[in-house]
Amino acid sequence: MNKKYFKAAAPVAVLVLGFGAVQLMSASKPAPEKKEHEQRLVSLTYREAREESVHLTVATQGEVRPHTEIDLTPAVSGRVVSVSSSFSEGAGFEPGETLLQIDDSDYRLALTRAEAGVARAEVLLLQARAAASIKRQQWLDLHPNKEPTPLQVNKPQVLEAEANLRSAKAELADAKLNLARTKIQLPFRGRVASRAIGVGQYVTPSTVLGHVFATDRVEIRLPLTDAQLMELDLPMGFVASEKTPGPEVTLSAQIGPERQYWRGRIVRTQAAVDQQTRLIYAVAEVKDPYGKGASNGMPLAVGLFVTAEAESTQARTAVVVPREALRNADKVYVVTENDELRIRTVDVLSTSEDRVVIDGGLADGERVVISAVANAVDGMKVQPITQLARN
Repeated sequence: MNKKYFKAAAPVAVLVLGFGAVQLMSASKPAPEKKEHEQRLVSLTYREAREESVHLTVATQGEVRPHTEIDLTPAVSGRVVSVSSSFSEGAGFEPGETLLQIDDSDYRLALTRAEAGVARAEVLLLQARAAASIKRQQWLDLHPNKEPTPLQVNKPQVLEAEANLRSAKAELADAKLNLARTKIQLPFRGRVASRAIGVGQYVTPSTVLGHVFATDRVEIRLPLTDAQLMELDLPMGFVASEKTPGPEVTLSAQIGPERQYWRGRIVRTQAAVDQQTRLIYAVAEVKDPYGKGASNGMPLAVGLFVTAEAESTQARTAVVVPREALRNADKVYVVTENDELRIRTVDVLSTSEDRVVIDGGLADGERVVISAVANAVDGMKVQPITQLARN
């Protein structure tokens, strides 16, 4: 019995002794040395904000449209006998150049008849005046002290002959005008957008010959918000003049591997807000877009979609920071003198690809963060990298 009890208690005793030995060893083990970890500061780069006199810029987009474009129609009827090479799609033409010739045979005959009518009317007028002079002399011979009536000296016949001559001259002028109209010409330099006729076709005054536009200047209709209009110091209904020129505009478009730039100026703004978009449209103008106004030989072609940057005419004082400093549309990170990060809300006047113009919330000389900051917390300690900061 005792032997059985001893066998059962032996394993328990071994476990108890082992546990006691482990506890004894743990108690005698020296306590680990505690190391205090220093907080690792976030490194960042900054740029000092600068107060400057700036011209605000506004970015928008628009499509190039011709200032003058028309459907070309003839003023007389006839068969087309020749078409100039300048009257081809995409071709250019000069003022007064004959683009198309209508058969003028009938109009030359009409001119000859009108010239004969004038000659005949002149002869009849001379005869009427001679007859009136003879009648008057005969009346004075018979009645020296009495003035004759107009009928007695053929006055009505003279007036009728004079009226017939004026009518004949008017018909002659009309015949000359119709003959000149057989040559289709335009008073401006332009380009042909489309052509709808060819040699041998019979045309009437209602026939559309083609579509043309002038190239002396082009217009770009630019949508603006009311805030952008204020940034440009433009009133609604503005019309530029020599005394009050509109803001300059830089237009650009990606054509092939290069980006092309053109210079223009806002010449007017609408006097009403667009009911659908709630925007106000300004019209920019570029002169001679296919000639002197071209960019490195690249014309500002009609139909091209361009990006526009307009600059205000009036300068104003504001704080300027790099574009990288702006966060969430109206926030900047400022590094205080104690190297603490402060999240500041600012009043943004204008933004562009490389700068932000601020009207309030930031002072001249303050340090603004331009590098990325993960998990920024207001008041956190930071390590500004001063050697990368530039004035």
